[in-house]
Amino acid sequence: MRMFSRLGVSSLLLVASLASLPAMAQTWPQRAVRVIVPLPPGTGADLAARMMAEPLSHHWGRPVVIENRQGGDGIPAVQALLGARDNHTLLMSFAGIVTMNPLIHERLPYNPRNLVPIVPVLDTFLGVSASATLKAENLADLVKIAKSQPGKLNWAATPGLPYYAVLALMKNAGIDMLQVSYRDFVPAMQDLNHGRLHLASTGVPFLLPHHRAEKSRLMFVTNTKRSPQAPEVPTAREAGYPGSTFDGIIGIYGGRDMPSEIRTRISDGVQVVTADAGFRAKVAASGSVARSGSSAEFTAAIEEQRSKVADIHKTFRKR
Repeated sequence: MRMFSRLGVSSLLLVASLASLPAMAQTWPQRAVRVIVPLPPGTGADLAARMMAEPLSHHWGRPVVIENRQGGDGIPAVQALLGARDNHTLLMSFAGIVTMNPLIHERLPYNPRNLVPIVPVLDTFLGVSASATLKAENLADLVKIAKSQPGKLNWAATPGLPYYAVLALMKNAGIDMLQVSYRDFVPAMQDLNHGRLHLASTGVPFLLPHHRAEKSRLMFVTNTKRSPQAPEVPTAREAGYPGSTFDGIIGIYGGRDMPSEIRTRISDGVQVVTADAGFRAKVAASGSVARSGSSAEFTAAIEEQRSKVADIHKTFRKR
C-alpha cells in the first residue's frame, strides 16, 4: 500500500511536471537571455547577434545580452552554454563546434550530441584568393599553374571551413601545394600581396580590400550563392569545383535538456527577426546574408557540412 502510494505521488508529480512545460514555454523567458558568441566583437556573427538583440528583447519582453567568448575553436563558448543549464543561455555559433571539433581534437571536453541546433541566423562568406603575382585570371588558370609546378605553390588558411575549402580544391583539382602556418593572418595577407604566399583562404571581408587593390584576386567564394560584397566573384560551383562549396552557416544552439517547447519559442522569435527586411539589409551591409529556416533545415545543413568535412579530413589524414 505504501509502495502504491509512493508510486502514485511520483506519477502525479511527473504528470504535473509534463503539464507545466507548455505553460513554461508561454512564460519564457523569466529573466534576461544570454547569447554567447564564440567569436570576437566586430565579426559577422557578433554584428548579427547585436542587431538581433533589440528586436528579440521586444519580442520576448526581456533583455537579450550578447557575450563574446572567442578562441579555442569555440570550446570555451560551448562549455559556458552546457555549464549554464538554465534555459536562458544560448549559443550563436558556426557549425564547426559539431562538424570539425570532433575531428581535430582527440579529447573534446564536451559531447557534440548535447548541442541542439535550434534555428539558423545567417551565412558568412568565405573565399579563396590568389596572389596577383601568379597572373591567374580565374580558377582554371590557377589550377593550370599549380599543376605545372607540383609542390611549388604554397597556401594558408584561417582555421575551420577556409582550411577545408583549400583541401577540397586540392583533392578535386588534383593539385599539390604546401601549407604555410600563421599565428596571425595579417602577415599572411602581406605575403600574398608580395607573392611570398600564393593562395589564401579566409572570410571575404578580409580578402576584399586586397582584391579591390588588385594585389590579389578572389578566385571564388565557397558559398552556394555569390557574396553581396563581391557579386562579380563566382561561387566554387560556378568556377568548376563544387566540392569546395561550404556555406558559413551560423545559428542558435541550446542544450540537449532544454524543453522542446522553449526551443520552438526561441526559433519562432528568431525567424521573425531574420525575415525582417530591415534586419536582412543590415546583415547584407556587414557582408553576410540572413538565413531563415526551421530546426530541421538547420540540422540538415550541419549534417551536410559534417559529412563533407569528414570525407576531406579522412583523405588528407592518410597522406
